[in-house]
Amino acid sequence: MLTAARLGAAALSAALLTGIAAGPALADVTPPAVPDGLYGKSDPTYDGVWRQSLALTALTTARITPADSAVGWLTGQQCEDGGWPSYRNAGTACDAKFEDSNATAIAVQALVALGGHQDAVDKGVAWLKANQNADGSWAYNPGNPGDADSTGLAVNALFAAKTDPAGVAKAGKSAFDGLALFQLGCAAPADQRGAFAYQPDPAGGALTPNALASAQAALAAAGGRLPVATSVRADAAPKALVCPSDAAAAPGPVAHADSGEAVGAYLTAQLAAGGDHLTLTTPGAAPTPDYTATAWATLALTQSGHPQQAAGAVDWLTKEGATWTKGGTDAGATATLLLVAQAAHRDTTALTGQLTALGPTPKAADATASATEAPKEKKDGGISQYWLIGVGLLVGIGGGLLLSLQRKRNPHL
Repeated sequence: MLTAARLGAAALSAALLTGIAAGPALADVTPPAVPDGLYGKSDPTYDGVWRQSLALTALTTARITPADSAVGWLTGQQCEDGGWPSYRNAGTACDAKFEDSNATAIAVQALVALGGHQDAVDKGVAWLKANQNADGSWAYNPGNPGDADSTGLAVNALFAAKTDPAGVAKAGKSAFDGLALFQLGCAAPADQRGAFAYQPDPAGGALTPNALASAQAALAAAGGRLPVATSVRADAAPKALVCPSDAAAAPGPVAHADSGEAVGAYLTAQLAAGGDHLTLTTPGAAPTPDYTATAWATLALTQSGHPQQAAGAVDWLTKEGATWTKGGTDAGATATLLLVAQAAHRDTTALTGQLTALGPTPKAADATASATEAPKEKKDGGISQYWLIGVGLLVGIGGGLLLSLQRKRNPHL
């Protein structure tokens, strides 16, 4: 049975990932003081490792070397067995039942991006392997049924650590098999095919499309991780799932080779229907824009080679950014929006400055980095030229840090 604290952690984690605010899980618990080195000033109980990992990943991608205290805080949260909890007070012993796959997966990706932390990465991957379910999936907390979000994040971490998810298996079921459990295939209505459900319905096993599950699982289905770093581009829309005329004749799971394109086609249709954003639907509440799901959808589409299908959503997120990030004070949202802008090759100067101001003063900023440059794993033609026009760095007392970096760039794909 879940304790009240674990129920609170799971509930707030779900709220965090869907981009909505959640009330305190335990009204009689005093929130801990925000420790030195942590990005953001809000209660870190349920999202400390999550937002720190996103912030470190985004700033490292921006060629900024974070402070030792920021990196040390994240590595200090790791437990001896390799897993991470959402947050633990300094000096508090690890409790295995509070470790979770989401915090572990996102921390592994951050440490890979930072470099120089191979031992911690290896231990994190070992923890993920040890806590994989027998059906190939991952749960938020080990010992529970798997879900698409947690499985997708675990697959992202495996890709980041250069570990083939096809070879990570329990009882003969690989990570890709686990991910496929949640994807709607040919047996679903045509407009739902390719979507991911959060979990099967416990009563009958039916799958219901979920915006955040689809967006986060899509990055894993496309072979991606954070930060999104690809120069591959397809000049066509994602391919919808091809089904036989008798859909009932194809009730099986979506093949891994088709998974990324199928969910990309679903997300593209949902973004177009929703005015360039995905929507959060909660029972008893009016539908609201889902900022986080929209952000992950753009990352997944970019990763799969369809940045043109993501462009409208990137524009929408840019326009709505102040609302989502609470004026640049929400570290997790600001870092996610910065990762989106980097992947889309948009101007990142303001977001980089906002995020940097939410944590300890960084050690250095690379003057050769472009304000619109995303990391690249490979280039498939052409030569880029850059002209450095100016770099300014100002640290004001109580005012934070403003980074201004302007460059011209000849884009090529």
